[in-house]
Amino acid sequence: MIREINTDVITENIKEICIEANHFLSEDMDAALKKATAEETSELGKKILNQLQENLKIAGEEMIPICQDTGMAVFFVEVGQDVHFTGAAIEDAINEGVRRGYTDGYLRKSVVGDPILRENTKDNTPAVIHYSIVPGDKVKITFAPKGFGSENMSRVFMLKPADGIEGVKNAILTAVKDAGPNACPPMVVGVGIGGTFEKCAILAKKALTREAGVHSDIPYVAEMEEEMLTKINQLGIGPGGLGGKTTALAVNINTYPTHIAGLPVAVNICCHVNRHAVRVI
Repeated sequence: MIREINTDVITENIKEICIEANHFLSEDMDAALKKATAEETSELGKKILNQLQENLKIAGEEMIPICQDTGMAVFFVEVGQDVHFTGAAIEDAINEGVRRGYTDGYLRKSVVGDPILRENTKDNTPAVIHYSIVPGDKVKITFAPKGFGSENMSRVFMLKPADGIEGVKNAILTAVKDAGPNACPPMVVGVGIGGTFEKCAILAKKALTREAGVHSDIPYVAEMEEEMLTKINQLGIGPGGLGGKTTALAVNINTYPTHIAGLPVAVNICCHVNRHAVRVI
């Protein structure tokens, strides 16, 4: 049975989650931040974590963005194969939602229309959209606005198969060490392993949208997530890069089949707010 969805509904939902994600911390990140604050042993680190929470409280109460960098709009759109869109083209509808959300929500417009000419588009479009076709008659939209303080610290490593799991772990630690205070720690570390050059980067980006504290269903991957979180928090970078045991709040790893000759690894780092919101239509 085909279900028709007018893309005006998509536009309205996109507008709403653009405003929502930029003003309110998700429940999983709020819980992770509170847990980290309770467990932080560094006096300065605990002070910074408390200041971050105060900032979040003010943002929610006064409808001020939780970070001045309201990011480039990144979407993962899962479209049920039994859905038929009517009205505007889906991509136009999504970008119209971003335009309205960032304009009506008074969010910073950070997108330039050409990477070299650098002229601001003045409405934060176009968005970066990753589509997938899935069973069913619903549309799931995951929005993850990405600020570039942390985005600029991300890395892709084209490892050799012989590097194995220890090479992967070393790549993750190298990326986090190199990022240091520049990624606004405590950070969330998204990792993609496998696929190709571009696929591992998308895997890492999508890993950031998984709830903090929810581990992979693959046993060895879940173990690596826990091990990497422990090792990252032993680096001493700490909140704000000023020392402490809370350098990361979560490490989320996604994997995908790859070629016999390769072992691609991407590390996509996000700051302490790790903004994300989900709508199912």
